[in-house]
Amino acid sequence: MSNSAESTNASVEGKTIVITGASDGIGAVAARDLNEQGANVIVTGRNPDKTKKVADDVDSPALVADFADFAQVRRLAEEISAAAPKIDVLVNNAGGLFKTRRRTAEGHEPNFQINHLSPFLLTHLLKPNLLAADAPRVLNTASMANNYGRVRINNLDGHRSENIAYGTGKLMNILFTRGIARKWKDDDIVSVAFHPGIVQSKFGRDSISVRLLYNNPLSSRILIDNAKGATPIVDLVSREPRETLNGVFFNRHKPNGPENRQAKNVELQDALWSASEKLVGLT
Repeated sequence: MSNSAESTNASVEGKTIVITGASDGIGAVAARDLNEQGANVIVTGRNPDKTKKVADDVDSPALVADFADFAQVRRLAEEISAAAPKIDVLVNNAGGLFKTRRRTAEGHEPNFQINHLSPFLLTHLLKPNLLAADAPRVLNTASMANNYGRVRINNLDGHRSENIAYGTGKLMNILFTRGIARKWKDDDIVSVAFHPGIVQSKFGRDSISVRLLYNNPLSSRILIDNAKGATPIVDLVSREPRETLNGVFFNRHKPNGPENRQAKNVELQDALWSASEKLVGLT
């Protein structure tokens, strides 16, 4: 793996980049930055008003969907396809930390569905659009929180702790990244996961521990703002050479970040892929 000093960045001018979770936070910042660099940015979000504001800024249609509902994800895929028949980069950035006692429209634990299943479904539905590009790539916003996750194939919805459920969803993002790198290699689709840093945003508003972290005066030493948190997205959408990214988990801009021991388990990657296909209705 080349280090960051050996990497270069290609121009994004004229490239079509789809960013989910772009109505706020690092997604919104990245959308505006990439638009300023000449990219054709398609933004999606859950909040209609916030999504429209960012969409207007980058001259994008305002595409709205709640990832807690597969029907909305499927509709979103149709709307994205209509707006962007060719996708150079898909940034799966939508997600968050949610109370485990809630349930999605399909009855799943929300950290599992919103952070993993819905991005898994959307990526598969948009695969033809990625294949229409010359050098497509998929970015998945993961987290250092993957280290306290645990994937249990026979009980994917079973975590009661919101922090462990969130960490498990982020671990699944890395497993999915490596699944794409292996399974779609012949399609020339490159996939990379990254930790944006500990960003002070609204993603963890359901978590008492996250709120305590944000309110701790000493936390200013480790927390970063959305502008800084967005820089790995802006970097990784165009970092070259592409082959050095495939299946890699970045800690911000540095490859091979600390990860859960399950993250490189190929059998687990395949088992999660198969289980996810069934749960989202792809088989």
